[in-house]
Amino acid sequence: MGKVLIGIVIAIVLGFVLFTWFTLSWSYSEGERAGFVQKFSHKGWLCKTWEGEMAMVTLPGTIAEKFAFTVRDDKVAKYLNANIGKRISVHYEQHKWIPNSCFGETEYFVTSATVDPMTPATPGTPQ
Repeated sequence: MGKVLIGIVIAIVLGFVLFTWFTLSWSYSEGERAGFVQKFSHKGWLCKTWEGEMAMVTLPGTIAEKFAFTVRDDKVAKYLNANIGKRISVHYEQHKWIPNSCFGETEYFVTSATVDPMTPATPGTPQ
């Protein structure tokens, strides 16, 4: 009876580990978004993750749509921090059903970012 119980516990733990690995390595979708990063911070009690919010404005005077995202790569996080206030294009991957917020608070993981060279910085920020 003891061996069966140990086998069940090992199977559950192994299943959880495989499911977590699958959700982090398999991308449900990927794409590009552009806008102005308005909030970006390194947060969390135990597991620190980079969490950001981008305002995507389609036309001047319209209400901006917010895009919440997570960054796992420190180089990308440093680049975003250095370019807050500028129009930025980000490439993201969407990972659904991640079982724990230790990997990120959102399902959108930014993998790269570039500053749009044709668009000036937002009013009031140095260029």
